[in-house]
Amino acid sequence: MGGSRDGHTSALELGEYPTARTSASEDRERPSGDASNPYADTGLRNDEDEGSEDELLLDPNLPDDPRERRRSHAEEAFVAGGEDADGKAHEAEDSPYPEVRAAVRNYDEDLPCNTLRAWTIGLMLVVLGASMNTLFSLRQPSISVGPLIAQIISWPMGHGWHRFMPEKTFYFRGKPIPLNPGPFNIKEHSIVVVMAGVSFSVAYATDIILAQLVFYKQDFGMLFQLLLTISTQSLGYGIAGMMRRFLVYPASMIWPGNLVSVTLLNAMHETNDTPDPTVLGGSMPRYRWFGLVTVAAFFYYFIPGFLAQFLSVFAFATWLAPQNAVVNQLFGGQTGLSLLPITFDWTQIAGYVGSPLIPPWHAIANTLVGVIVFFCFGSAVLHFNGAWYGNFLPMSDSNTYDNMGNRYDTSRILTADFTLDEAAYKNYSPLFISTTFAMSYGLSFAAISSLIVYTYLHNRKQIWKQYRNSTTESPDIHMKLMQKYKEAPTWWYMSLFGLMLLLGFVTVLAYPTNLTWWAFLLAVAISFGFSLPIGIIEAITNNRIGLNVLTEFIYGYIQPGRPLALMIFKTFGYITMSQALSFVGDLKFGHYMKIPPRTMFMAQVVATTFSCFIQILVLNLALGSIPNVCEPDQADHFTCPGGRVFFAASVIWGLIGPDRMFSPGSIYSGLFVFFVIGAVVPVGIYFAIKRWPKSPIRYAMAPIIFGGAGAIPPATPLNYLSWGIVGFIFQFWIKKRHFAWWSRLNFLTSSGLDLGLALATLFIFFAFTMHEIEPPQWWGNTVVDSTMDMQGTAIQVKVMDGQTRFGPDVW
Repeated sequence: MGGSRDGHTSALELGEYPTARTSASEDRERPSGDASNPYADTGLRNDEDEGSEDELLLDPNLPDDPRERRRSHAEEAFVAGGEDADGKAHEAEDSPYPEVRAAVRNYDEDLPCNTLRAWTIGLMLVVLGASMNTLFSLRQPSISVGPLIAQIISWPMGHGWHRFMPEKTFYFRGKPIPLNPGPFNIKEHSIVVVMAGVSFSVAYATDIILAQLVFYKQDFGMLFQLLLTISTQSLGYGIAGMMRRFLVYPASMIWPGNLVSVTLLNAMHETNDTPDPTVLGGSMPRYRWFGLVTVAAFFYYFIPGFLAQFLSVFAFATWLAPQNAVVNQLFGGQTGLSLLPITFDWTQIAGYVGSPLIPPWHAIANTLVGVIVFFCFGSAVLHFNGAWYGNFLPMSDSNTYDNMGNRYDTSRILTADFTLDEAAYKNYSPLFISTTFAMSYGLSFAAISSLIVYTYLHNRKQIWKQYRNSTTESPDIHMKLMQKYKEAPTWWYMSLFGLMLLLGFVTVLAYPTNLTWWAFLLAVAISFGFSLPIGIIEAITNNRIGLNVLTEFIYGYIQPGRPLALMIFKTFGYITMSQALSFVGDLKFGHYMKIPPRTMFMAQVVATTFSCFIQILVLNLALGSIPNVCEPDQADHFTCPGGRVFFAASVIWGLIGPDRMFSPGSIYSGLFVFFVIGAVVPVGIYFAIKRWPKSPIRYAMAPIIFGGAGAIPPATPLNYLSWGIVGFIFQFWIKKRHFAWWSRLNFLTSSGLDLGLALATLFIFFAFTMHEIEPPQWWGNTVVDSTMDMQGTAIQVKVMDGQTRFGPDVW
């Protein structure tokens, strides 16, 4: 839901599962295609010549056997307190798709949802989530409070409102507005979840603002920031409105990611929460367990986060040889490969990738294969063999460098109007990036081609069949039930689209952005044109093919040398479509939950717009009040990792341009071979599955192998490897051996750990950082900063004063 933050162009968007709507922190800014919520799209394939109702729709919640899937859903609902006692799922008329039948009720309840309570709780959580995530996005590792947390904490808030608020009624224009409309119901809860989903993800445009203010030293004022953020976040609503008849109404457009959200909401509102004393914590109410985990996580974080910081990155090998570059490159957790991934800090485990208690094990395993093969092994081999002049550069970071090993000084090649000065560029230096940064670009190229080939091989028949059905099929039970509500008129969406288009024109033309009017329209046209085909793919497979690389390539070639213009073009060309499909996914969620469409429209638009103001306000306050913010050595790790990578991408694709960076004869031209690798590997896996259908190879997914580690850099293998270890424990071992505990408390444990960490981080920031209270000065805190890894100086060969530069002689 909502616009993902592409602070690091990830190849695959790691969505908030089980809420399974795009979150973005998700959407990091790495040049790549992305698949929305890849961990919700890693089921088995559909290789039969003829489709059937038992085809798997890439939903990892669902077991391999369709009959087992139906049993599993019933088991999980029972363990979580959700026996479908009324038996309505067995009525004659239901969805033709078993996944939908297993998750979505085929009846509607006459419950109020457009209530003062729902709006108050929703807007309170918008303020909380948008402000926290904006602040945390500046931190390394970043922390994200996802919509799942809003879904969980709004439940006791709603029930507390019902218990303590007086039963009074206000009147507005003659219409009664009850202060306490009765018990907190599932439709009100759904509205809160939708508002959280569209607002919690940090707006992509904030990275443009960070790059401008911090790295380019360019400030157009807060009005420009608001216009840019609101227009980029909301332009997709018009596209979403026009796509409803193709992507929302047909039963064949399933949107598998929504099914888990629906299942969880249904379980939360069942009245027979039966305790299970046979499992740890099973004898207490589930929300008491959630509260205990939250409190424990809150107090625990003070140990690795303040009192004993060496526990956060437990790279003991670097403490033994703090000034040995090779040791720090291999075992460092900040700029190294973390070959001994030890951490006792939930921030390191879940900060960049999200909670490992959420994705299924085989999706985690696919990601780990990519990390080990391409980063731990591949990057090490390339780096120590001098590829891309790596011996003069750090092993892993997101900065850009010149041919003297210094940070690339973009001011030396910028004209007064912030475009490229070609003569100055030729007299200065080509641009260099770290080995893992270069590898990440190659993998992002492979992720694009592999996702296209993978979708063609495994889902083409299913996509075509269900698209054909969508144009001819009769309304299913859910569409029939929704017909009793007034539809939000198309002119509402089109009016909003026209207004946002006008704001976009004002943004790019009234300020010196260097983006021409026709390039702006081209960006919007790209988003509009790709929304339907990519939306069909996502609605059926849960894979979303991203347009960030495509837009960077297009603009980098047609108007090179304009970094700000490229950032804006990419945002309107990529995020507009991404937002549109996220909004469509929300509309399908509302369709399943039987939320009146006009209420859905208002909830989405109000929450999105309100969050833009919150995010811009918090961003400016943070930049103005945090000492040394965005500096690599900032004491509290507010180093702006996403904004730094976004800035680097603007230099690579916008200022210098893809022609100088990747064309034949350039330093990084070899990375284009990853397009071929990405296209070939899915074919090899496909035929291997045909040859050995029962082997573990059937779980391999090339798009996740290539794109799952989309946050490296600024993330490091430490983040992914420790995430994978914890994921193995919970998503494989505990789920297999203690399924009753896993079904009842796993998601609540994940949310409690995330919420406790977020609250502790806020407390440390406001109580200690803002009052300049330093952590205790003892070995456990001072050793952290004594290594080359933490200082960012783990470089094998340094260019000394007076020595010859490295790199090519001509560029």
